[in-house]
Amino acid sequence: MTDAKHTAPDKTAFDVIIVGSGMVGALLANALADSHLSIAIVDKRPPAANWDAEHFDTRVSAITHASQHILEAVGIWDIVKTMRTSPFREMHVWDATGNGVIHFDSAEIGVSCLGHIVENNAILSALMKRLGQYNNITPFFGHQPLTLINGEQTSQLRLEHHGTLTGKLIVGADGANSWVRESSDISISVKDYQQTAVVTTVKTEKPHQETAWQRFMPTGPVAFLPLTKGYSSIVWSTTPEHASTLLKMTEHNFRLALGDALDHKLGTIIDSSELASFPLKSQHVTHYVKPRIALIGDAAHTIHPLAGQGANLGFADAAALAEVLLDSINIPAHGKIADVSNDIGNYGVLRRYERWRKGENLAMLTTMSAFKTLFGNQQPLLRTLRNMGLNLINNVTPAKNVIIRQAMGLTGDLPKLARHQPK
Repeated sequence: MTDAKHTAPDKTAFDVIIVGSGMVGALLANALADSHLSIAIVDKRPPAANWDAEHFDTRVSAITHASQHILEAVGIWDIVKTMRTSPFREMHVWDATGNGVIHFDSAEIGVSCLGHIVENNAILSALMKRLGQYNNITPFFGHQPLTLINGEQTSQLRLEHHGTLTGKLIVGADGANSWVRESSDISISVKDYQQTAVVTTVKTEKPHQETAWQRFMPTGPVAFLPLTKGYSSIVWSTTPEHASTLLKMTEHNFRLALGDALDHKLGTIIDSSELASFPLKSQHVTHYVKPRIALIGDAAHTIHPLAGQGANLGFADAAALAEVLLDSINIPAHGKIADVSNDIGNYGVLRRYERWRKGENLAMLTTMSAFKTLFGNQQPLLRTLRNMGLNLINNVTPAKNVIIRQAMGLTGDLPKLARHQPK
């Protein structure tokens, strides 16, 4: 089990109640730790298991420099680095239906890497260990939320087996099927990509060269993301019918199909773990906040995994909301004292967070949907233009460097924690 306490204590009144103890919810709790705020973190599940040193997690995240800064700021990046993390210094992307190719190299903009591939359970384990060190954070794990009632001054959250908690702010960090979102009557728009992601971990005959490899095929992209010891994490987005076929294959036949999908850039697939899959949808809420309610991470938005930005958007949400809340209780932010109400559940306070993050997240969701549509369209003229465009960008260094910096999370209105520089 994790180092965070998980017995339900007697305390029932809090400033912030975070529902959901995944990476984004746990990050928000850590970002608010050691402040004047009292925090409860609630999850119907028991605490997440410790990181497994023997087996790779099938779910990984491509951590940008901005997200790395956030993890450094909350004090867990050094912990994560003791587990399996792999820098990716280059990215090679090409179109299976033409000659279009684009290659990104960290050396081109004078940085050591483009980011790191990190197993999700490594990040979560480190966040949970950190949570256990703070006196103002109280876990309520293994307690199903039952009802949510919004009041003028506080909200009430009734838990199974543990009565009712009260809080000035309820934060929904409880994933794509958010109970908080549904209980708060916040509507959401959903776009079904009609794709399924098949994920696994493989070892290849040739070294991955600390390079992320991605090939766009008519049915969807396949990505090889570098891990340690010559292994790669695979995210193969394809049609539901093809995914079903892949999942039913023998291990031998799947390795052959996967090698073909990457055009054998890394040689033969010599080892692979058990397959998993999940459907791909884009979701975005109409409102991130209501009085005494805020949504972060997948509870507010989900995105196609082709650019690996899902976790990074959620981390930025958590960092931005933490900054807004700490501003509201007169803690310095951006070098000044914020002149706003100190009621952290006030709609005016929470709207600052919504205005900050909604536009940036929507822009990323729109861009990824456009990429998915562009590379999925096999109309001959569009296919030709697509390949010409890839090659053009690849040969125009300034344009390519702009894309690199955006992908690294080094542009836009970054939260203070994302601008953190290690000492």
